[in-house]
Amino acid sequence: MEEDSPSRPEPVDISPGAVFLPDWFNLRQQRDLLEACREWSRPPAGMRTVSTPGGGTMSAQQVCLGWHWYPYRYATTAEDGDGAPVKPFPAWLNDLAGRTVDAAYGPGSATETYDIAIINFYDSTARMGMHRDQDEKSLAPVVSFSLGDSCTFRFGNTEKRTRPYTDVELHSGDAFVFGGPARLAYHGVPKVKPGTAPSGLDLPGRVNITLRVSGFG
Repeated sequence: MEEDSPSRPEPVDISPGAVFLPDWFNLRQQRDLLEACREWSRPPAGMRTVSTPGGGTMSAQQVCLGWHWYPYRYATTAEDGDGAPVKPFPAWLNDLAGRTVDAAYGPGSATETYDIAIINFYDSTARMGMHRDQDEKSLAPVVSFSLGDSCTFRFGNTEKRTRPYTDVELHSGDAFVFGGPARLAYHGVPKVKPGTAPSGLDLPGRVNITLRVSGFG
């Protein structure tokens, strides 16, 4: 993937440990990421609809790299899909996660190797309820990239799904990092804003790439 842009807006602290990095990727970098997502979404172990234990389904479709997540555990195969081995996590994504963490917290902050990617596709009606990323053994920061349509990203507290929370509008090319005291904060996407993707991206909808450290050894 093309190297970072020479200049960007300053990171924005949302809460202790939660940092918003606007315009983290230029349009060419966004296209590169989107093309990679399209390759990853193809079978085997490709994009699928996630069913919850209560019998519901998530409105965002999903594909995983490195480790396959399904409610609420990880596996080495697409247990709730076609059963194929999960696609490998590429080294360049770990490098990208490390640069993003260092930009959020300062040089040298990235100390662990990222090995999980969860890619969610949202159409105009998809949402994500308030939840915590707590199925990993590591509490290394979560790194999130946005492509396509803008959304309202609701970042909450570590105690409950309700207030207090902060709504952040994420645009295509933005990044968000949360670790430390914010690592287990509840967060979700209550709204996607159709038709707001950059015209040069050719993406109806929103793609979110979330990078994590499993700690599984």
